[in-house]
Amino acid sequence: MVNLEYNLGMNQTIFTKIINGEIPCHKIYEDERTFVFLDIHPAQPGHTLVISKTPVETFLDLDEQDAAALWQTVHKVGAKLKQAFPDKKRIGVLVEGFDIPHAHVSLIPVNSGAELRNIADPDAEVDHPALAALAQKLAF
Repeated sequence: MVNLEYNLGMNQTIFTKIINGEIPCHKIYEDERTFVFLDIHPAQPGHTLVISKTPVETFLDLDEQDAAALWQTVHKVGAKLKQAFPDKKRIGVLVEGFDIPHAHVSLIPVNSGAELRNIADPDAEVDHPALAALAQKLAF
């Protein structure tokens, strides 16, 4: 496990705490440079977060190797999501990063742009059993 406490002067985010194992998550995949888990307040079922292990605020702040690793993981996980959600027309990609100042990409199985832009209720009760089952199905 990578310890990100050095964090280059950036305050630790919930994402660094998830990577460090301080906060539990429904992990799907991890490699040397990226970490992937299910969003607990999904815009749509299967909403997945691909994050860089390098603690920078935006994907544009990543060096070339970390940026390439992030997008390679997005591609790999997107293909897995497409297999798991064959009834969805697309795996939407969302890179906005306003809520958490840590480089990340959302992958969302959708049939329309409206589904991609759906805003989840952050106060909704988390269905951990369903997320755990889906994470097990998607895990590499």
